[in-house]
Amino acid sequence: MLPSSNQSDGAVDVIIATRDRIQLLQQSVAAISAQDYPGLIRTTIVFDNTAPRIDLERTTGNRQVRVMANTRTPGLPGARNTGLLAATAPWVGFCDDDDAWRPQKLTQQLAVINARNALGCVSGIEVHFGEQRKMRIPDATEITVAALSGSRMTGAHPSTYLFDRARLLDSVGLVDEKLPFGYGEDYDLLLRAAEAGIIAVHAGVGADILWHPGGSYFSQRWEAMADGLEYLLDKHPVISKNKRGNAWMEGQRAFALAAQHNQRGNAIRTAYRSLAMDVREPRAYLALLVAAGLIRPATIVKALNARGRGI
Repeated sequence: MLPSSNQSDGAVDVIIATRDRIQLLQQSVAAISAQDYPGLIRTTIVFDNTAPRIDLERTTGNRQVRVMANTRTPGLPGARNTGLLAATAPWVGFCDDDDAWRPQKLTQQLAVINARNALGCVSGIEVHFGEQRKMRIPDATEITVAALSGSRMTGAHPSTYLFDRARLLDSVGLVDEKLPFGYGEDYDLLLRAAEAGIIAVHAGVGADILWHPGGSYFSQRWEAMADGLEYLLDKHPVISKNKRGNAWMEGQRAFALAAQHNQRGNAIRTAYRSLAMDVREPRAYLALLVAAGLIRPATIVKALNARGRGI
């Protein structure tokens, strides 16, 4: 394993994968440029399945913005890997194109990383859903494999990920481009990173996360969710060995299957499998309600989002 960069004032590469949300993208870039961190910050915008906007490139002092096209597998994993492979700074972070970093995010996270010689760090988030605001901060000092095997840990959002770039590439590797539809790529990366080293938690809000009332890119792509979760269960046996985590993920799968009109029987079987592992799993009961036609999946997702949660 390569040693930690351990440079509090080293350059930072930030990767934003995007498609066609220019106004939101510009807000994200502005928030990154407004960091109180004194070192060089280079933001790389990777356009996926859409023409790159070269006019967004600029350099102002020690803030740089560059633009490139996704040269790898179409989708979020390939776009993030395109930026990751182009990065050269000691530190690398991700930000979604509709999220915004708080001004002290980098300074606070790098202090935590250097204090613990950590591979990476996540911060808490504040979820924005319409007029609703909900803070989600991981209740831990470190993101562990054991914790992730039983929970997605929504508070550990990819827009707060910050890694020692050399150690990430050496010990963890790239974002998994084989994931169906790219679903769960952030969770998969964080789980692999937690296996490789310390992923510390800065116990404060590092980013504002915008959840759209109309739903996220994946919220209505139920096939993507079902296939992605099945892939993750097969890839990470640690989840299947954790009854609570297995029940949680199978409950999610059951809900995603129930939301598809032609998967009702499979949804019911998956929901009962979830409940056999943990009778308290709420997603399984919600899946059964959707499969029975008693409630629409969009109604449930909207209600959960309003509370700063997802399915």
